[in-house]
Amino acid sequence: MKLYPAIDLRGGQAVRLYQGDYDQMTVYNADPVAQAQQFIDAGAKYLHVVDLDGAKDDTTANLQTIAAIAKLGGLKIEVGGGIRDEARIQRYLDLGADRCILGTVAVKNFDFTAEMAQKYGAQIAVGVDMKDGAVAVNGWKEVTPEPGVAFCRRCAAAGVKAIIATDISRDGTMQGTNMALYRELLTIPGIEVTASGGIAAMAELAELSAMHCHAAILGKSIYTGAIDLDKAIRLYQSCD
Repeated sequence: MKLYPAIDLRGGQAVRLYQGDYDQMTVYNADPVAQAQQFIDAGAKYLHVVDLDGAKDDTTANLQTIAAIAKLGGLKIEVGGGIRDEARIQRYLDLGADRCILGTVAVKNFDFTAEMAQKYGAQIAVGVDMKDGAVAVNGWKEVTPEPGVAFCRRCAAAGVKAIIATDISRDGTMQGTNMALYRELLTIPGIEVTASGGIAAMAELAELSAMHCHAAILGKSIYTGAIDLDKAIRLYQSCD
């Protein structure tokens, strides 16, 4: 299983939100590049970066910060937040990102997403954020009527290779992740599933690994010390 420590960017700082609420934000490091270096020092090979400003306001306010992280080297970086056209996909890939995460646009313009998945293959992942089982978009502010699992099936049928699934109600809560959701998603053929949101204990990583989940994203748990990243990597990390 691949482990992705997470850096969520807002205003050039590494932050975490509680249940996706921009008004419930904690700053964990004013220097995201230094934070990424700490992850490298702990043995990380992968990094999950979300531009929260981009997700909320459709900007690239944190582009230079992401570029600086990419220049550190040694990390395969996936980037999400406000990526809604091919130009932005190409821009992040040119910066050194390993893959781009399509979120809101995957729902709003599914044909575009299918086209990008066909063109870029494994360099495209779809982030499926769910609130009460339904897909949420626009920085989690808008909930659609489509069930999240059904949308994941639709993505797989369209050629999407990777899904990053988040139960918003668990995100940043330290109350444990939604194992039932990932068990269901892992029955969908043809996609790699990344678990995201609420992973708070090593036992959860053991369970996700045992069910052959492709990857897990670690956020608040590693910032608070509930999960020791170095130990988690030694126990559960697999590399390409």
